Amino acid sequence: MIARALVLLMCLAATPLAAQCRQALALGLDVSGSVDSHEYRLQLDGLAAALLRPEVQALVLSDPANPVRLAVFEWSEAQFQRMLIDWTALRSGSDLQTIAERLKATRRSSAPQGTAVGAAMQFGAGLLAGQPECWKRTLDLSGDGKHNVGPHPRTAKSALSGAGITINGLVIGADDSGNGDTRYVQIGELSAYYNAWIILGPGAFVETALGFEAYEDAMARKLIRELDTLVLSQATSLPRTGQ
Repeated sequence: MIARALVLLMCLAATPLAAQCRQALALGLDVSGSVDSHEYRLQLDGLAAALLRPEVQALVLSDPANPVRLAVFEWSEAQFQRMLIDWTALRSGSDLQTIAERLKATRRSSAPQGTAVGAAMQFGAGLLAGQPECWKRTLDLSGDGKHNVGPHPRTAKSALSGAGITINGLVIGADDSGNGDTRYVQIGELSAYYNAWIILGPGAFVETALGFEAYEDAMARKLIRELDTLVLSQATSLPRTGQ
């Protein structure tokens, strides 16, 4: 009986769930009232396409023994967060392909209209709290507007300052090209808002997409910046030889 118990414990210890991961990456997507059905589709399909780009895949899969773990959720008001992809270890191209297919097959739910950025920060931080063994834990919030309901982002940011996580932002400007230079003013204001109240941690940054049509490219840039920084930090931390 004791021998069987020891074998069981050894098997559990060898499972992927017990493995270390080099980064836990939680992506939160804004689905509030300012995001219409077309923009919703651009956002999910853009994320799917960004994950399948060769340069992104190369970084994600650079160390399968210590994989990146990915979770995706959508958010609007304070009580609305819906998981689209639960924590998944990314060890192969097929893992990324499966996630991309699930995102493309996802249909919009009846989310409430408000924009609760602070609540999305808290929800994402809660997801990351469940991944303590990961070397780095990052929350990414995509959004096209400022907080208008629920806890203010500055309150959430203050409460999370000692949580050991990084929060990055991807801000999305108005898609109406008729707005001309107004689009650049709007994206500048939203970027400043995210820089002031939302992003958190060493090296935290805000990526921009001028409209939802540009979301895929912006997401790819953001992922490459996050993952490439992690690869470089691993390389510089390796012990030197031959000295």
